[in-house]
Amino acid sequence: MTRHISTSQLKSKLRQAERKTQQAINQYNSAVRKYNTEVKKVNRELNQAISNYNSAVRKYNSKVQHNRQVINRELLKLKATSTTRVQYSSSVTAMHNSYDRVVDYYDEGVEITPEQEHILDLVEQEQANSLIATNRLFENQQDQYSEDEIEDIAISDKLSLVSEDLMNRWKGAVYALNPQNPDAARHFCTSAREIFTEFIELKAPDNAVFQFNPNASKTDRGNATRREKIKYMMHGKRLDDSVTDFADADITNILELFHVLSDGTHGAAGRYQYSALVQVKRRVEQGINFLCAISA
Repeated sequence: MTRHISTSQLKSKLRQAERKTQQAINQYNSAVRKYNTEVKKVNRELNQAISNYNSAVRKYNSKVQHNRQVINRELLKLKATSTTRVQYSSSVTAMHNSYDRVVDYYDEGVEITPEQEHILDLVEQEQANSLIATNRLFENQQDQYSEDEIEDIAISDKLSLVSEDLMNRWKGAVYALNPQNPDAARHFCTSAREIFTEFIELKAPDNAVFQFNPNASKTDRGNATRREKIKYMMHGKRLDDSVTDFADADITNILELFHVLSDGTHGAAGRYQYSALVQVKRRVEQGINFLCAISA
């Protein structure tokens, strides 16, 4: 039987249909606005991320460029100096050759992590620090630093995480580096040398190194070589072997620097000016900082 509806009922149903249609349109428009807002937010965040990345790249490249300018400048100074000891001069050359291999490998656009980038930045600094310290020792310039400047023990907290004894040795080394101490160079070198030796032994004991690599190279005494210990310390960093070679050459250069300093036995703080010893302290400090970074 055909159902009849009144005009008022028909209008009511039409109004209901219109309301539902309008609600659907409103919901659709609300979803579109929400979507567009999210897209704009994502685009803003993406643009900010890109801007931050580009800023970080520019900052990093600027820092690398600065370090390399310093390295080139100090190399020119070093070439004009003929008073360095042959053995120490050889360690400077070996370190620079290792540095060149690091640059050759990573300047090819190899993808790196932020942690690797930090270590490579320290490699640049170490190379620059080595040349600066070398030239500072043999340029015989006038003192430029006050006694207070040497009191900054920036790495003591890092050393304390490895060993409290290492922290105390470093404090003792800095304390010995006093312009009134006639044996400052020798006292500083003795303590600093022990720090490097003990640090490496604590971070890379022979049993751990040989367990990691049973075929690790050995010294005449049957211990793992320093390079093998450094390689063990750095294995989690996943860096090219050129960085391991550089770290080994860096430590060799510092230890040879100690031999040069230990020969300084004349004058208020040995035959080197106090400002030169401050630069050496900074060189050693940065070297220990580099060890802390590659072994963390």
